[in-house]
Parts: sequence; C-alpha cells; structure tokens
Amino acid sequence: MLSIRQSAALRAITVVAVAMSAFHLYVAFMGPPDAYIMRGSHLAFALSLAYLIMPGLSGRAGRAGWFDVLLVAVAVAAAMYPAMRLDYILNRIYYVDDPQLLDYVFGGALVLLILEATRRFTGWALPVTALVFLVYGLTLGNQSPGIMLDQMFLTTEGIYGIPLYVSATYVMLFILFGAFVERSGAGQLFMDFALAIAGHTSGGPAKVAVITSSLFGTVSGSAVANVMTTGAFTIPLMKRTGYRPAFAGAVEAVASTGGQLMPPIMGAAAFVMAEFLGVSYLKVAVFALLPAVLYYVAVFMAVHFEAKRIGLVGLPKADLPRMRQVLTERGHLFLPLVIIVAVLLSGKSAAFAALCGIGSVIPTTWLRSTTRGTFTLTAIVEALESGARNTLVVALACACAGLVIGTITLTGVGLSFTGVVLALSQNSLILALFLTMLAGILLGMGLPTTPAYIVQVALLVPAMVKLGVQVEAAHLFVLYFAVLSAITPPVAMAVYAANGLSGASVMDTGWAAVKLGMTGYIIPFMFVFSPSLLLMGEPTVVAMAVVSSTIGVVCLAGGLHSHFFFGTARAWERLMLIAAALALIKPGLMTDLIGLALIALTVASQFMIKSPGVNAVRKEST
Repeated sequence: MLSIRQSAALRAITVVAVAMSAFHLYVAFMGPPDAYIMRGSHLAFALSLAYLIMPGLSGRAGRAGWFDVLLVAVAVAAAMYPAMRLDYILNRIYYVDDPQLLDYVFGGALVLLILEATRRFTGWALPVTALVFLVYGLTLGNQSPGIMLDQMFLTTEGIYGIPLYVSATYVMLFILFGAFVERSGAGQLFMDFALAIAGHTSGGPAKVAVITSSLFGTVSGSAVANVMTTGAFTIPLMKRTGYRPAFAGAVEAVASTGGQLMPPIMGAAAFVMAEFLGVSYLKVAVFALLPAVLYYVAVFMAVHFEAKRIGLVGLPKADLPRMRQVLTERGHLFLPLVIIVAVLLSGKSAAFAALCGIGSVIPTTWLRSTTRGTFTLTAIVEALESGARNTLVVALACACAGLVIGTITLTGVGLSFTGVVLALSQNSLILALFLTMLAGILLGMGLPTTPAYIVQVALLVPAMVKLGVQVEAAHLFVLYFAVLSAITPPVAMAVYAANGLSGASVMDTGWAAVKLGMTGYIIPFMFVFSPSLLLMGEPTVVAMAVVSSTIGVVCLAGGLHSHFFFGTARAWERLMLIAAALALIKPGLMTDLIGLALIALTVASQFMIKSPGVNAVRKEST
C-alpha cells in the first residue's frame, strides 16, 4: 500500500505530465510563442518531471522529498528565466554586454540541473561528454566564463538551440501520437496483422517479430521500448518453435532498432536532421525510405534462410488470426498513420501532421464496436502522461547536447576535428568513412541516438562533405551508425533489453545481431558513393538501383546464413553470394552484371552438386 507521500508524488507526476502534454497540444494548435518561451517551458516541464520521477541520488521512484521539490522549483525558475526577462535578453548585445549576476546564478544552476537530470535518465556518458566540452571551452578553447554563459544560456546557440527546439516542436508531438496509438489497441493490430501474413511460413514467429517491430518501431521511435513491447510476445514464441535463444533475441533487437530508420515517423534524430539540412521532414523520410526497406528485407530473408537451414516450420494456420477478421475488427486503427502520411504529402509541417494524427486516434476507435470503448477519460489521461514521460529522455538529451554544440560552435573545435579526420584518412574517402563509422558506433554506445547524431554532425559531417560526399548522404550515414550502435557489441542497449527476455548470452546475441543487421552496416557506404539509393537522380537509374540492391541484400542474407532458395549453401557458394551481394548493392551496370553472374554460378552449383537435405535435428545457428 502506498504511503501518503508516495501517493502525493505520483499524483504530482500525473498532473505535471498531463499539463506538459496539454501545453504542447495547445501550442501545436494555436501556433508557437517566442523561442525562449516555447523551449524554456518544454525544458521546465522535462526537468520537473525528471526530478519527481527519479528523486534523490539513487533515483527511487515515489520517494520525492523536500529537497527534490526545491530542485523542481529552481529548475522551473532557471529554465524560464530568459522567457521572464525576454526584453533584456533580446535587447542586450551578446558577447559584448557582460552578463549580470542573476544570469550567472540561474545559468549555472540550469547547467548543473540539466547534467544531473540527464545522468539520472541516460547514465554518465552524455553528461560527462558535455562536461568535457565545457571544460575544453574554458581552458584550451580560451573562452571566458561570461562568453560561455552567453553562448549556453543567453542565446539560442546552446541549451535553447536546435536540438531542444526539435524536441519541443516535433518530437514531443510524435511521441504523444505514439502513446495514443498504443492505447488505441494498434499494438494488437500490428501483432495479429503480422501473424496473419507470416505466422504459417517457415520460421513464422521470427518473421512476425520483423513485421511487428517494423510497424511498431515507426510509432515508438525507440529500439529498447520496441523490444520490451513486442519482444515479450515474439521472443518466447521464437524459442518455442526452435530458434536458439541468442538468435531469437537478435531478431527482435535488430528488427526493433530498424524502427528508428523506417519512415513515415522514424526516430527523434530524423527531425533534427531535417532542421540541420533545412528541408522538410518529408524529404528526410524519402531519403531514408529505400535503405530502410533494404534493411528489413535483409532481416526478413535472413530469418527465412535460417529457418530453412535448421528445418523449422510455421505455426498451425488454425491457431492464427485470419487476415479478413483482423482487418474487419481492427484494420481501421491504421487510419491515423495514413492521415499523418497524407498530411505530410500535402506539404504541411511535421508538427501539424502529428497534431492531425493525434486528433484522429480517438475518432478512429469509434468506427468499430470492437474498439469503441477504448478511450475512457482514464485512458486519455494515461496516454497524455505516457507521452510526456516518454519524451523525457529525448528532451534532456537534447538540452545536454546543446551544451556540446554550443561549445563546438563557439570554439571552432569542429573545424579542428575536421582537419584531424582529413589528416588521419590522408584524404581517402573510404578511410574517412571507416573512421566516421567507428566514431559513430563508439559515440552511440554511450549516448542516446539523438545526441550521438548531433555530436557527429558537428564533428564528422564537415570532413565528409569536404571530401565530396553529398550533404544528405553524409547526415544519413552518421545517423545509421548512431542507430546501429544499439545492436553492436560490447555496449548494445537493444541487445541487453532482448536478453532480459531471451535469457541468452549477451555476446552471443550481440554477434548474431551484427550478422542479421549486416546490411545496415554496408548500405551507408553504398549510398555515399551512389545517391540513387536515396531516391535521388534519374528515375531509370533509381529503378535499377532499387531492383539490384534488393536482389543484393537477399544474396547477402543467404551468404551469411548458409542457405539459398535451392538448399544449403556450401562455403564457396556462400562466398559467391556475399560477393554478388556487394556487387549488386553498389549501383552500376557493370557491378550488376557481375553480381547476376555470381548468382547464376551459385544456382548452377546447387543444381549440379545436389545440396544435402535439411538436417532438421541440427538446431545451432551459424
């Protein structure tokens, strides 16, 4: 039974969270106020919730004390300080007028509160990174405390910069949309839809995991949340049908991670990318579409070939939902997603599209009696609270990343880092891309996707552009490796989440995930050299790239998982399939012909030297 203090704390959390969601819905409908008011309010809500949800140094939920309440009050005052003194902020000349004592007091307090709140929600990596950059700015960067305070607190180049703007304007609304969609029962729709499509095929449960996680991932935008939501059903089902626990966990981790790359919604970093590129979010979604589809085609075929290799069969059709019944009872719940896509295609902003999507969720549930009673007043409050809670990590990470970006912009360390990358790579694009990949994975292992992407944009993208990489390809390149760090050992957060459900070894699951997601590691190199994979260029060239790269990723899945359409693949056949995949994924007539020739040789080899039958007893996975 909850104590009076715990009950009061939980009620306070609900009130603040609902108020945060209501504020953002109001702003989306009425139009945004001044930047400091909008971003300051967003940050004030986020910090208040952070210290209420995880009070004390140990972060024990429900035990907020007087000191935590004091921190909330200071956080609100500090975050809203520029908005409260808006005339002073707008009329002063930054970097020229010396900050006042109150500026130092509230600015310093806000920096410390952001660092501590971020530590509680994301761990030490991001706040330590921000601290390193702040110390660099004050020492090696030769910046005075006054100039640093100006940059971080009294302009929109630091804490109140683009990352926090994106979190306040777009990300909050799309996360809120995801919370409403989840409450509508769409999760069950995604699961039943996938079971009806692929549940009866070879290795059906793994294919269900791929389809479900791709659908749910476009809404959630979080690999770990996706794993915990869909994996609770798919991982036990995969284990029961014969997949190794490590492989089952890897399938869910890889499929869930891809949700951040799959339009129409993708993850929070995609909205930041749109701002950095100065294009609409719809254009970013178009750039990302084909690589994301290739990623999922490769994963789907990998689980198919693995199932064929070890002799797994699908689930009995009698135990599976019927597609007609699924669509009749819950198919209308796809409508909010369709509305978002339609609004984006009409040329409206991403924020307006999210608002339309949110507004359509509840009326959509009224279309069928099976879902008509879904949204009670309690359910609406829970959705509003869930949306605010789920925004916290992104909001805090964006505020903390603002400290990093502010320092990089002020000191010019980004240009120095560009010079280092160019010197190490000796102006070799391949080597520069490889170094960028390693840096992206390392940053992503310690940071959430959005700040990892933001830091790379400041430090690595300029070097890539200087070497001739198209700017859109450079941004998507670093985003991919920030995302894929979630499945890359030794620190692979999506794998850790999946392991909690599968019970397998972390390293076994991690390496199985790398093999399953191998296409994700290769595709970014390909679209750097050929933007046709980003659907840019002549239609005929793009069409050829779509066909050849699709065949290529299927070959890659077959080569890595020792099976092709006509039987088990021997060592030389696997090598030919992998070589064919690399040739076909790279757009170009000559490479396509080489790839097709290698496929023909593989097929001929399988027919001329008959493959041994599938050993149904053999259960291990390569």
